[in-house]
Amino acid sequence: MIPAYAGTVMKKILVIQNKRIGDVLLASLIASNIKQVYPNSVIDYMVYDYTTGVIENNPNIQNIIIINEKELKKIPNLIKLILKIRKDRYDIIFDPYAKLQSRLICLFSKAKIRVGFKKREKDPILDFYTHSVGFLKEKSKPCGKAIEDRVHLVTSIFDVENPVYEPKIYLSEKEKQYSKLSTYHKPVIMFGVLGSTPQKSMPYSYITQLVDFITETYDCYVLFNYAPDQKSDALEIYNQCKNQSSIIMDIYENSIRGFIQLMNKCTLLVGNEGGIVHISKALDKPTFTIFSPYVMKDSWASFEDGKMHTSIHLLDEHPDLYSEDREVRRKIEEDPSFMYNKLTPELIIPKLSSFLNYHLKEKKNEHH
Repeated sequence: MIPAYAGTVMKKILVIQNKRIGDVLLASLIASNIKQVYPNSVIDYMVYDYTTGVIENNPNIQNIIIINEKELKKIPNLIKLILKIRKDRYDIIFDPYAKLQSRLICLFSKAKIRVGFKKREKDPILDFYTHSVGFLKEKSKPCGKAIEDRVHLVTSIFDVENPVYEPKIYLSEKEKQYSKLSTYHKPVIMFGVLGSTPQKSMPYSYITQLVDFITETYDCYVLFNYAPDQKSDALEIYNQCKNQSSIIMDIYENSIRGFIQLMNKCTLLVGNEGGIVHISKALDKPTFTIFSPYVMKDSWASFEDGKMHTSIHLLDEHPDLYSEDREVRRKIEEDPSFMYNKLTPELIIPKLSSFLNYHLKEKKNEHH
């Protein structure tokens, strides 16, 4: 264990998190925790260009190194980046990404402390890290295992007195004044109608039934969220919905930072598991998460208390459909459609209704 140092000690620290939006947001906790050990440190984050919005304006992160996923796969570009990191002389590097690209960056960086996840019991031949940290076997905190693992990456090496487990998104005062929803005088539910990948998306007919249930039962608006390249799919779902006057389709943000400002003005989130769920939680917004059948709930279900945050997973409803066999799990991940078809609106609505009743008023209780 490396003890906490005096506040005057300055370290140059790099965090490599070349992955999706949710992963980058959760990895921001590395900065929150290592700052307690080295308050005067300069912390840089290396992330893909489409993920920067979740860590912009974070007071614990001084610089964002933006890279392009496709470009980094070209060997000359990777070598160029390795040489740049080596030249920048970092004291400490954290590698929660732990893939070959980031491991090579660590290996050649000359950083005295290199911390990364050990993905297998047997260490690789090359000594990529000075400290290889194993994944926790099971979660022990409400934050979920994915968050706990990332905090453990710091606390297993450094003496952090009060570890932080809640990711936060920091908005400027101007961003807080976002006004596109100012003409809507009822609660607005952000609905993540499509997952980040087809494997994380429910059947369209099921989504339609859920949207119809919400708009028929509660005095609110539903605002569709989807990726820019999913617009035609979102419109297909919209066209199948009954109460289109209660659905907002003309307000949309292309950027992550724009979505954050929009979500900050919404009342709550309902949607497929993914980065938008983590963003909503970091904004302290209530969430109802619909998990893809192949996603490990213990890892990604965070801060669930049945009121502020809750979720549904097919494993909870039909454990008989699951197997510990890795080959079976791999097949589910490749094509979860059969399992998704089992996660019907009839299973979801009772849990969703309980959640929404806690946060919204039903139409029958309203006088129009």
